[in-house]
Amino acid sequence: MDISTGSLRVLRQIAESGSFTAAAGQLGYTQSAISRQAAALEQAAGAALFERRPDGVRLTDAGLTLLRHGRTILDAAAAAERELSGAAAPAQVVRLGVFLSAGAAILPTVLARLAAEQPQITVRTREGTTPSLARALRAGSIDLAVLSSRPPHRPPDTESPRLHLRVAGEVELQVAVAATGRFAGRTAVDADELATADWIDTPSTGAEPLLGVWPGLPGRPTVAHRARDWLTKLHLVAAGFGVTTVPARLAPVLPPGVALVRVEGAPPEIRRILVARLPGRAAPAVTAVAETVAAAL
Repeated sequence: MDISTGSLRVLRQIAESGSFTAAAGQLGYTQSAISRQAAALEQAAGAALFERRPDGVRLTDAGLTLLRHGRTILDAAAAAERELSGAAAPAQVVRLGVFLSAGAAILPTVLARLAAEQPQITVRTREGTTPSLARALRAGSIDLAVLSSRPPHRPPDTESPRLHLRVAGEVELQVAVAATGRFAGRTAVDADELATADWIDTPSTGAEPLLGVWPGLPGRPTVAHRARDWLTKLHLVAAGFGVTTVPARLAPVLPPGVALVRVEGAPPEIRRILVARLPGRAAPAVTAVAETVAAAL
């Protein structure tokens, strides 16, 4: 089997991005070039490596097997390149991914604790949705991920082997409202009241569900604005242009003019916070970061 490191990088990026088009954008190729490289990979491997789905591309069992060995090859190639160039090896670098609303709530605390207690560990961070971070773990682009899980709390992906998951805590969803608006001075609102509110939502797909509208509201809620950026959403709330759901853990970092209210007349919306990594024995630095994350939650 004749497969280059360049082809393995393409395989890894497709696994992480979940589509040929997104992988092409990340690697600076055209979509057709990525498709050709994917076809050449499958021909060289003698097996189907990619499963085309309506919501994107996933690796087959054969693709996951090649990816697992490919990560080892790419890591070895990077180490050889550093050694040949005389560059120092990155000592105890841990690549940490966090779901979109977790960064502001936990990252400063986690990084401060690690700097004080584990100064030999360098943490590199990135944000993403839970599905995208699960793909990044599989692709070997990150070492550890903080994920969100909603009832009925299924695994973050269906690939094998299962990711190693640790429940680190739970957080309740609440609703962010303008401090001087319709719900000013309230600590709770009824679900029926929210049914007539203007909502600020985040564009989502079946594969990438995101926060916005309170789940299970009667009727069809009105979505007045859509924004992916949390700061945009919260400043729209502060200006009185709608309401949006947020984890209660974000309360300390809300901008001025925004208040949180609990929802009555509907079941509570509880999200689990998971710390995830690939199965098997974790490096000591990865374990140390995982323990610090869990303690911060």
